[in-house]
Parts: sequence; C-alpha cells; structure tokens
Amino acid sequence: MMMERRKKEKGLIIGVGFQKTGTSTLREALKILGYSVKDTSSRALIPILTGKWDRILKMLQAYDAVEDTPWFMIYKELDKLVPNSKFILTIRDEEDWYKSVSKHIGNLRKAEHEWIYGRGKGLPKEDKKNTIETYRLHNQEVQEYFKNRKEDLIILDFTKGDDWQKLCIFLNKEIPQEAFPHYNKTNWGGKKEMTKFKLLRKQIRNSL
Repeated sequence: MMMERRKKEKGLIIGVGFQKTGTSTLREALKILGYSVKDTSSRALIPILTGKWDRILKMLQAYDAVEDTPWFMIYKELDKLVPNSKFILTIRDEEDWYKSVSKHIGNLRKAEHEWIYGRGKGLPKEDKKNTIETYRLHNQEVQEYFKNRKEDLIILDFTKGDDWQKLCIFLNKEIPQEAFPHYNKTNWGGKKEMTKFKLLRKQIRNSL
C-alpha cells in the first residue's frame, strides 16, 4: 500500500511504443534527465498473465519510468494502478519498423512474442501482415485511449527529428547540455544513427 500512495503522488513515465521504435533512445534520454528507468523484463510476464498486479507494482517500486516489453502492452492497467502517470508513444515508419523488428527477433521464440503478436505468430518475419497490423492497431488504440487526455500523452518519432525540445516540454524539464542520445545503430530513412559512444568520440576528436 505504501507503494501505491507514493506512486499516486508522482506517477510514472510510461513508454507505450513497440520495441524497435526508439525505446533504447527514450531510455537513455530519460536517464540523462535524471529518471531511473526499468526496461524490458521477462519476469513480469507471468504476474501480468495471472493478474498479480501487486507483484508488478513491487517490481516498479524503485523506478520513475518504464519502457519496452512488456510495459507498453499494459498501459491501461498501469494507468489505473499508477495515477498521475505520463505516457510516451514512440513510433516510426511501419515498413522500416517491420524490417527492424523482424531482424531483431529473428528465429527467437519467446512467450512474450506470442503474447504480443498472437499464438503461433511470435516470429514477425513469418507473418508481415499480422505483425504490421498488430503494430498499427496498438498505436491507434493508444491514441484513442488518450483522445480526451492529450496532456498525458506525447507521440515521438526520433526518425523525424524529435528530440530534447519536444520531450522536455512534455515532462516540464530543462533541456540538458548533453547531445540527444540516438542509441542504437539503425538505418532511419537512409541516415545511420550515431551511437552514444561514437557521438562522444566524434565530439572529442573535433575538440582536438
């Protein structure tokens, strides 16, 4: 109960975008802003499927924010369990996302993939139509859910240049001096994303 009272006061920042939509970038950006972030967790699946929400709240007790699997799938439940939360929907072009998530999951069969994409459809590369429809429907449902609470949801597309300004306005944070952390090496619209390490190396080289 102490957990629920504490969260009622400040809420959580909840990433509601699918994996491979810039969730790692979001995680690193939130860390730079001073938030403690819980990312993907396979241990959460059984408590979710069995409705043991007290265990989920306990898992999140030490964190200010969550993103990636499984958290984006339970945003409605978290909205009820953790009042005053803010929600961030990360998106990208459907075709680019499909190529990325298909490569990322590959042949790895996991229970959470079946949970997300449907029984027998846990490998995105084997069913493009279902995978993209699942992604599209989720994004539509998120926007519909928050249509009368637009102050609680922001949509970010890092492939189109969304960065500190939009994120910090939403979170009521000052824009930091540190460069925005495009985290993973991915081809976004023909531009190769610079990892945090490469960005730092480039900054050091340019200062010499």
